[in-house]
Amino acid sequence: MFGFSLAYFLVILDTTVLTIALPDLRASLGGSLAGQQWAVNAYTVAFAACLLTGGAVADRYGAARIFKLGVASFGVISLLSAAAPDLGVLIGLRALLGVAGALCTGGSLGLLAELFPEPAARAAPPACGRPSPAARSRPALIGGLLVDLYGWRAVFLLNPPIALISLLAMRKVVSPRGSRVIDWWVQILACAFLGLVAEALIGSAPVAALLSLALLAGLVLAERRSHAPALPGGLLAATWPELLAGTAANFAFSGALFVLTLLLQDTRHLSPMATGLAFLPLTLPMTVNPLLTGRLVARYGPRPPILGGLALIAAGLAGTALTGVLTPWLVVLGFGLSFVLPALMAGMINSAPPGTAGTAGGVLNAFRQVGATLGVAVMGVIGRPLLVAAVLAALTCAGYALAARRARHRLTG
Repeated sequence: MFGFSLAYFLVILDTTVLTIALPDLRASLGGSLAGQQWAVNAYTVAFAACLLTGGAVADRYGAARIFKLGVASFGVISLLSAAAPDLGVLIGLRALLGVAGALCTGGSLGLLAELFPEPAARAAPPACGRPSPAARSRPALIGGLLVDLYGWRAVFLLNPPIALISLLAMRKVVSPRGSRVIDWWVQILACAFLGLVAEALIGSAPVAALLSLALLAGLVLAERRSHAPALPGGLLAATWPELLAGTAANFAFSGALFVLTLLLQDTRHLSPMATGLAFLPLTLPMTVNPLLTGRLVARYGPRPPILGGLALIAAGLAGTALTGVLTPWLVVLGFGLSFVLPALMAGMINSAPPGTAGTAGGVLNAFRQVGATLGVAVMGVIGRPLLVAAVLAALTCAGYALAARRARHRLTG
């Protein structure tokens, strides 16, 4: 399981590691604020759009095979990214990294269901990929150190050796092919839709917004007519509260990390390393707390940790926004995220029909990455972004509690 966890760490690392390097990237390659946002979002847009495909491909061709293909591609594309001559090339390579990351994640979620058949075990490390919660906060520290020493290109040179170690550790793992049918037309529509939504938000482009609405209508129609829909209706109906919670959690975290990084480096003039150290309080609870979360999920189910985690996320963001103090409120935020994320994954995979674990996990991660993309895009241009994110987390917590109560009433009624 070391190779499994290491690769998952690698993929999640790249969702945020470039954020800490944005000032150095701007000084090296130039570009506008929108260009910097796309340097971050090209990965998350492609990652979110292709996660559905990654899960379906893993269910069809074998989780282990797709996992290894994703990890190997990730290492090679990272090397090319480190040598990018301009911002446009880097953005394109970041998008390809997102595709590779989606294949890796789709494969890893299929392997999770195969290697951990007991539902309770899937919520606890290493099943949930123990390094992954910490990976959402360690990029600030790792990226800060690398950028201080070698510049922004160094953040990509970290990936190839990790990918190689993961492949060596997983070389003997195999899994059977499945019978899942893939509707490629639906997958292409989903990818185009997400890209246009991000462009509309980042660039305030009305044409992209209108085209995204048209594509959404086409996507809904294609899904209804498809013999192999990318978003199974029964799965969405059963798990929409978890999908909403995952979207809100990633919106809050990724948006806050983007805003706080620019604040600390551009306004407070901290170095990349000092900025990384400022985010260190976020790391500690996200490193140790998943152990407790796994036990809570095994005993009480996923809903109590999700509710508590959303409430802590809202408190951490509100405290940071209202006081301007980072350390104690980042600890609160770290505890909130480390309650929510493992519990969400356990809930989704436990409810998935047999043979669709990759798809179910892909749906959850797709929604989460959509939230991350929107967080960077929206919170980069609105006023009082942290307070807005806190309100969103609080509303999501209330909505999730209401949905959980209704679900209990249906079961007992």
